[in-house]
Amino acid sequence: MCDEHDKSDETGITPLKRLGTKDDDVLLGEFVAYWQKMRGPDGPPRRSDIDPRGISALISNAFVIERIAPGLARLRIAGTHLSDMLGMEVRGMPLSALFQPAHRDPLADDLVQLFDAPAIVHHRLRAHPARGAALDATMVMLPLRSDLGDTSRALGCVLSRGTLGKAPHRFEILGRSITPLDLSDHPAAIPAQAETQSQTSGFAEPHAPFGDAGAEHPSERPYLRLVR
Repeated sequence: MCDEHDKSDETGITPLKRLGTKDDDVLLGEFVAYWQKMRGPDGPPRRSDIDPRGISALISNAFVIERIAPGLARLRIAGTHLSDMLGMEVRGMPLSALFQPAHRDPLADDLVQLFDAPAIVHHRLRAHPARGAALDATMVMLPLRSDLGDTSRALGCVLSRGTLGKAPHRFEILGRSITPLDLSDHPAAIPAQAETQSQTSGFAEPHAPFGDAGAEHPSERPYLRLVR
């Protein structure tokens, strides 16, 4: 069930009505459909279940975040498009670095829902660069379980429209949609061999460049990266 409101709340954020152009909708629909395919009856897929080849059309727009506290998450993996938008390497940085300060509290609220419900989060975004036209974008975040079984990771995608222009681009949230997962009517898990495959093809988590912020949990296994 989608958690939408009829009018904007005190933050001035209105409900998400549509995801953008038709092409955007198709691409993001395929992105979400792949994540849905990897789900089992017991909740979100594991991070290691996500094969980059399954989202190759949007690999440069994709990211994986890790929850570090309620309402806070950092980028473990980030496609080149995110770095291009901010004008720097973003791996290891908080996701909130992509947002205007006034919109970081609403983002924090949505991150709580993303991991705790868990829920699918859609955002309609806009950035106002120092020069050039406004940049519109759509973000989707899909919960993932870590190798320990807790829902503390998420697979995401940012799809922008128009000329990127001069970085950095920090976004405001124009619209949002929160859809809690319904586990009551979900089909059986994908075949058991997927667990074996995940040991070699799952989404890699490279070490972040900022001190020990990107260090792997000692109980988590390394995975191969997509080589293009």
